[in-house]
Amino acid sequence: MDNTEKSMKDYYVVDLAHIFKAVWKKVWIVAIVSIVTAAIGFSLATFAITPTYSSSIMLYVNNSSFDVGDLGFSISSSELTAAQSLAKTYTVLLKNRTTLNRLIDETEVEYSWEDLYDMIESAPVNETEVMQVTVTCTNPYDAEKIANGIAKVLPQRIAEIVEGASMEVVDSAVANTEKVAPSIAMFTVVGFIFGVILSVVAIIIMALMDNTVHDEEYVIKTYNYPILAKIPDLLDSGTKKYGYYYKKNSK
Repeated sequence: MDNTEKSMKDYYVVDLAHIFKAVWKKVWIVAIVSIVTAAIGFSLATFAITPTYSSSIMLYVNNSSFDVGDLGFSISSSELTAAQSLAKTYTVLLKNRTTLNRLIDETEVEYSWEDLYDMIESAPVNETEVMQVTVTCTNPYDAEKIANGIAKVLPQRIAEIVEGASMEVVDSAVANTEKVAPSIAMFTVVGFIFGVILSVVAIIIMALMDNTVHDEEYVIKTYNYPILAKIPDLLDSGTKKYGYYYKKNSK
């Protein structure tokens, strides 16, 4: 390894050490900023963001038979299609404007059909013929009412559109007063991590922009210049502080 490669290697090693020292010296700033941002995250989750609640129902999907012209068939839903595909089909039928407007009339809730569209999610349970429908909104009792309303309206819509199809309620909805969002713990942790990253990045940027020579070791290892003199800090009486100076020849 020639002198140039060695010099470049030493240069980066010293830079990393300098950055680490800069962060370590100001670790108290990192701690304070992290605690403040964690407190902000906690406050947002607790006071600023409206909590949401969810309520779910389970429906059994049954396609026992259907007619094509004058021919009749008798097949199970598993023979007709996969349970996951069935759930997607019935989700489309559930989350269309006509069904949701019927749901509003049935439950008499003060939401638009667009609002209900965003509140409702459905999926098959473990890829079976059981379909779970979850309603999430800011009122736990509205969520329960809407979910149980779906148990009345959706089977009627399915029977109207898919001949021979039916749905049975496996489990009705109950009001759940335990909020599902926002998570106070998650907001607090994210705020803390954000504070750590923000403060560390700020300290690193300041360290990289700092051209001050702090000690003779930095000059020797970084530039390989000899120390010619140490000038005492005359402004700070009673101490033995020194300022280190060097001059780099300009080309």
